[in-house]
Amino acid sequence: MNAFETAEGVRNGKISAEEAVKASLSAIAAREKDVNAFLEVFEAEALARAKEIDARRASGKPLGLLAGVPVALKDNIMYKGHRVYCASKLLEGHIASYSATAVERLLAEDAVIMGRANMDEFAMGSSCENSAFKKTANPHDLSRVPGGSSGGSAAAVAAGMTPIALGSDTGGSVRQPASFCGISAIKPTYGLMSRYGLVAFASSLDQIGPMAADARDCALALTAMAGHDDKDSTSADVKPGTDYHGGHSGSVKGLKIGLPKEYFVGGIDPEVEKLVAGAAKKFQSLGAELVEVSLPHTKYAVAAYYIVASSEASSNLARFDGMRYGYSAAREDESLSLPEVFMKSRGRGFGSEVKRRIMLGTYSLSSGYYDAYYAQAQKIRALLKKDFVAAFEKADVLLGPACPTPAFRLGEKMDDPLQMYLSDIYTIPCSMAGVPGLSLNCGKTSSGLPVGMQLFGRPFSERTLFNAAMTFERGN
Repeated sequence: MNAFETAEGVRNGKISAEEAVKASLSAIAAREKDVNAFLEVFEAEALARAKEIDARRASGKPLGLLAGVPVALKDNIMYKGHRVYCASKLLEGHIASYSATAVERLLAEDAVIMGRANMDEFAMGSSCENSAFKKTANPHDLSRVPGGSSGGSAAAVAAGMTPIALGSDTGGSVRQPASFCGISAIKPTYGLMSRYGLVAFASSLDQIGPMAADARDCALALTAMAGHDDKDSTSADVKPGTDYHGGHSGSVKGLKIGLPKEYFVGGIDPEVEKLVAGAAKKFQSLGAELVEVSLPHTKYAVAAYYIVASSEASSNLARFDGMRYGYSAAREDESLSLPEVFMKSRGRGFGSEVKRRIMLGTYSLSSGYYDAYYAQAQKIRALLKKDFVAAFEKADVLLGPACPTPAFRLGEKMDDPLQMYLSDIYTIPCSMAGVPGLSLNCGKTSSGLPVGMQLFGRPFSERTLFNAAMTFERGN
């Protein structure tokens, strides 16, 4: 059962929260050994919470929006009293001292947290192969990647282990794995979701985003979590509890959908292009109007993003010094000087991709190079925002592929970081501009691999995106 049906069934007594959790645990037991979606499963705790939810329903007390719904958490989202490693050896053993606002709001709506999902270390990667602990496989083809960095979350949903999972999106990290795994995910408008309790990668880009089998379940999760949070200084002035799942009109008649010409050029897989073009025609058959738009600075987006994101990562990850939490080289050799503890802890604790980005970011911010790199990247970011503003003068929603290819094979791009980075070419512009992006499945290739498309909207137009997505999924 999906999240909407589960919650409704638990609230009206047709099923119990305990049954929903046991079904989730059974699915995990059946598929986890092949998929490797989880770093840890909270079996006993999840069952105890389910029983408590059932007891409250039996006593006549009202239940929340996500009553009894099993949820997986990406391993960079704080859950008080539980481990949070960011899939890194540097944080191995760390216990969260507080819960993220997103987690608190899920629990307030009676969701059940099932465990920690695998990810690329510190959310840096596009394949979920950069985890220090395991590699996650795509449930549709175990020889292929699930995408990243929220690959474990995407795989958990695609494998039927949990109806909802939380990921984080910096440059496409919920939308790209959603495309590879054939599910739905949204990167909300920057500021709509509180970042409090999300381990920072690039603070001006990071957003927590829900992942689910379809757009309605994503909307349900966003309804539970979105809205202003006093604990986050970047939080937007949007009232919590805004309904994103109940506004489905069932129609896209009169909706202007823009097709960015830069998203349909050389480099895109022919089958991906055909399926996304077919989705656009389906929208047209449902009453939407298709118009061509341009996002002319898209070609600079990847380069600008990796300078901005790596620069912010270099700053944010400076706090992981082997002194306050996580792995410390001093435990292995007490004779080390303070600088040696810093260097050896970071050298042994961080993986190669994290080190690569820290070095790139530190170089971009260094004296003599700041203006040439970081300042220029921020100028490109401003131009990307202007591109979207101009495009939304012609269209209500933009449509394009989520990724240039279907899921690639495990190990295929690990030795070629630039090719790995280019898999985010269609997701990055939206992140740089701070507008919402929704990924949903639009079919499968001839070999059975899922393909996702993206819908972009004006800032805080999530209801419009969900209405379009749900209309497409239902085909009416």
